[in-house]
Amino acid sequence: MIRRKPRSGGATRDEAVELTIKRLFDVVGGLVGVVVLCPVLVCLAVIVRLESSGPALFRQERLGQKGNVFRIFKFRTMVVGARDGAVVPGDARLTRIGPFLRRWSLDELPQLLNVVRGEMSIVGPRPDRTFRLEEYTEHERRRLLMRPGITGLAQVNGRNSLGWEKRNAYDVEYVERWSLWLDFMILVKTVFVVLGRRGIDLDT
Repeated sequence: MIRRKPRSGGATRDEAVELTIKRLFDVVGGLVGVVVLCPVLVCLAVIVRLESSGPALFRQERLGQKGNVFRIFKFRTMVVGARDGAVVPGDARLTRIGPFLRRWSLDELPQLLNVVRGEMSIVGPRPDRTFRLEEYTEHERRRLLMRPGITGLAQVNGRNSLGWEKRNAYDVEYVERWSLWLDFMILVKTVFVVLGRRGIDLDT
């Protein structure tokens, strides 16, 4: 069970109740999101398939809660077979629709499926690449105590404009400070960040 701050003993009863509410919100929110956005998801999937040969969804192994590995879902924004690495504006690896999907975070919508499956949360530390696990300090490993999220504290405080260490710091801070109120505030801020397209550099 998660502990907001390092201390002896297990989680309090209130923390357990709040975590249950958080998971309930994830399940309900994820299912409602999939149903309501179904026409958009289908439309985007068709566009991705028609615009570039290959599958509509991109799957990649990421670190989940307790370091468990899962496959994250995204709409594919790069051509099939593109080499891995940072993406910059005008990158030849991007499909024509790719920059638009990334700019408006539409490529992240399929992660609602990860939320429903219990692999992710709507709000939480962003799921890191698996190779990062060996680079974590003991303190940074605390980010793995909670399910990774579609959005999080780092996403509303700079997003991709932040360096990896700063993003990690925000993710650990989220775990230490976590509360339902913090989740609510992050969700509200996420709306303004996405609409304002702040902190986007087309990177993953």
